[in-house]
Amino acid sequence: MRNLFLFFFRFRGALVFGLLEIACLYLFVTNSSYHRAAFFNSANNYAGTVLARRAQVADYFHLAEVNQQLAAENASLRQQLYPADSSRRAADSVALPPARLDSLKRVRYQRPAAKPDTLLLGQQAIAARDPSYPLIPARVINNIVRNVDNYLTLNVGSADGVVSGRGVVAANGVVGRVKVVSEHYATVTSLLHSETRVASKIKRDGTIGTIRWLGDDPTHALLDNVLRETKLVKGDTVVTSSYNSVFPEGIFIGTIDSFVKEPDKNFWTIRVKLGINFSNLTYVYVVTNRQKAERDTLEARTLRPVPAATPAAAPASAPKGGTRP
Repeated sequence: MRNLFLFFFRFRGALVFGLLEIACLYLFVTNSSYHRAAFFNSANNYAGTVLARRAQVADYFHLAEVNQQLAAENASLRQQLYPADSSRRAADSVALPPARLDSLKRVRYQRPAAKPDTLLLGQQAIAARDPSYPLIPARVINNIVRNVDNYLTLNVGSADGVVSGRGVVAANGVVGRVKVVSEHYATVTSLLHSETRVASKIKRDGTIGTIRWLGDDPTHALLDNVLRETKLVKGDTVVTSSYNSVFPEGIFIGTIDSFVKEPDKNFWTIRVKLGINFSNLTYVYVVTNRQKAERDTLEARTLRPVPAATPAAAPASAPKGGTRP
């Protein structure tokens, strides 16, 4: 301990100088919006590079587990793409009386139209080529679940078409929303974040609510704004609603685990078990809603206060000599 004090005393000048430099840099960044944005963008880029290298090393030791997850997901996708065997079965010949053969020849059978290729995301089938919600696949290279405000880092950025505000989903449900984007990386505000709100509904009866995280258990969230008159059932499915323009409607979020009526509230206290296991999240999809800008602009114009009408100017009086013919 004595040697430690002697070390601090000997280099006290350099230590004080370093602390002052850190304080000056902190004040410089926090008091200038331009430098703050430049600092965080640069830090995000450098941190993404380091995390990508670390993820490459970790991936080597988890190849077997990742392959099993991919094999299970591919099997589910192929099951949707391939029709059932019975859908194409037809009898080679049918023995009918001669009187019915003429009428049978006039009947034409049409094969049902083929279904478009779909992806099962959050128990909701989304067209793989849907122009409204194109999907950008991404790999999670960093994931925090221990804090009150948790983030993820993805290995895609502006070069891949990702912009801030886009939704992020996985095979088992909603993940979060893109926060900051650099050229090759993006940070995502997780569903496990104190400021994340997702417009949702109970799939059984369409009751509207809002999902927010409780801040303690990474496997559960709270479904807010559900009136006490609503009849609930344990195990009800909670999905995204059409009230938000970030996620497609019907994406799985979780199932109702418990609900309590509190005497001083007009709403249920509903705990929802999340479908996403954030502790082993690996592959996700960034959802791009091309109509979001149009919808946001229209709603902003609708909510904008209408200016008061100005009184019409009085008509100018005619000259004494009357009007000309």
